[in-house]
Amino acid sequence: MEKLRIGPSGNSAAFYASGHKHTYEEGAWLHGMGLNAFEYSFGRGVSIGDASAAKIREEFDKYDIEISAHAPYYTNFANESDEMIEKSIGYILSSVAAVHKMGGKRVVFHPASCGKQERGAAVARAEKNIALLMEKAHTMFDILGVSYMICPETMGKMQQIGRVEEIIRFCKVDPLLYPCYDFGHINSYLQGGIRHADDYRRIIDQTAQALGDHKTKNMHIHFSKIQYGQSGEIRHLTFADTVFGPEYEPLARVIDEYKLTPFVVCESDGTQTEDACFMKNLHKNN
Repeated sequence: MEKLRIGPSGNSAAFYASGHKHTYEEGAWLHGMGLNAFEYSFGRGVSIGDASAAKIREEFDKYDIEISAHAPYYTNFANESDEMIEKSIGYILSSVAAVHKMGGKRVVFHPASCGKQERGAAVARAEKNIALLMEKAHTMFDILGVSYMICPETMGKMQQIGRVEEIIRFCKVDPLLYPCYDFGHINSYLQGGIRHADDYRRIIDQTAQALGDHKTKNMHIHFSKIQYGQSGEIRHLTFADTVFGPEYEPLARVIDEYKLTPFVVCESDGTQTEDACFMKNLHKNN
């Protein structure tokens, strides 16, 4: 049975300050704080040895910590170059191979950027190329003997492709495409538009109507406060910030109200573990 999972993206400052050095040590450390999720970022490239991946899998399995992976940041499925599309596909399939070794089930990726294209044309190109990605992913899944959730992420800059409606459109392409809603990103491109529980409800209701209950219940979530400007996202903040949002408390209420079981990743800047604990404690049945 699926359950709500909450944890950090990467190793926090407190993890290292506590004397820990290796990601596999996150298993016991997170378990001790009541957290049960972790996202491993391959943002600058997929590189992890088989022995390290196996050790992470062993320790995370022992403590019921589920791991996800973030594919390299430079994927762009709206690129007009077929060669660059092949590279984007390769980045994601390499991330799948790595998360397979680590025992995870999900890979998150950045969909695209408009570049010099008109937005509608860029979105259509991205949709077509994401369909190509999934064709190749299914071939890989057949070889591995197991399938994975591939999660296109909402993006925070105005010229990036990945607004809620676009992510929903992409997730209609294949049964294994699940939305990754980064609510800090959504709040950034909406210029502070995520304030109340109803703002979260609208997104979740829209998702359920378009994608069905299963994808909605088991969506991927990134959460942090993010500074934004006229062009959208500027930088990730910590929960100590009182100027920029969004706030997690109303989202926690909606998740509990709707009985959702998402995989929730805290991306605060350096305090992602402490802030993940704060998020966990806002849920009624944590």
